[in-house]
Amino acid sequence: MNELINFPESADIEAKLEIRELTLKHGLSYPSEAELIMLILGSGTKDTPIRELSKQVLGIVMSSNNENLLENLMTIKGMGKSKALMIAAALEFGKRCNRNPQVALRTPAEIVPYIQNYAMQRQEHFLCISLNGAREIISIRVVCTGSGNMAVISPAEVFSEAIKEHASAIVISHNHPSENPAPSKEDIHTTIRLFQAAEILGISLLDHIIITKTRYFSFLEHDYMDEEKLFDLL
Repeated sequence: MNELINFPESADIEAKLEIRELTLKHGLSYPSEAELIMLILGSGTKDTPIRELSKQVLGIVMSSNNENLLENLMTIKGMGKSKALMIAAALEFGKRCNRNPQVALRTPAEIVPYIQNYAMQRQEHFLCISLNGAREIISIRVVCTGSGNMAVISPAEVFSEAIKEHASAIVISHNHPSENPAPSKEDIHTTIRLFQAAEILGISLLDHIIITKTRYFSFLEHDYMDEEKLFDLL
């Protein structure tokens, strides 16, 4: 099927020009994530204005991993191969430019900046950060999304890729859209289950970090990364 021809309406053009001018004036730190996608896309489609299309793209990007990103992007109406590749290539370029294999992460506070963008999401995103023996990040993966899925996360979902990557340790994390970073009973149960699996698999579970837009809660910083202490919290 041929690429969908774009017919941007006047409002679409105005939105694009507005964010371009504001970004040129204030710098690249000014736009939101969705507005950055607007700058990459350049235009919407015949049926979808650029602001709405950018929001849809952002939702897909935040819930996808490398192996399914292109496929997921092309499920959006009007997103052909060219636009999907444009987004995926921009993301990959950014990752390569910001990759610093020399940085060893030693504290939860040092990990938070790498995952803070997920705190802006309205749905819960459960993440697995794989680390090598030097405590350098191998990958950050979205395990699942949606608050209803947190209680049924299986160790296989979390550890399967870490095993393939020969990770020596992982950190798990998820966001609380409620802005309260305190762990729930479900969060504690999930941590216990994954802690037990980590011991069997020989991959260290170093921390469970809960993030919000302004704060975070680290199980490690609160001295909870011990099975007996976790059970005491229930």
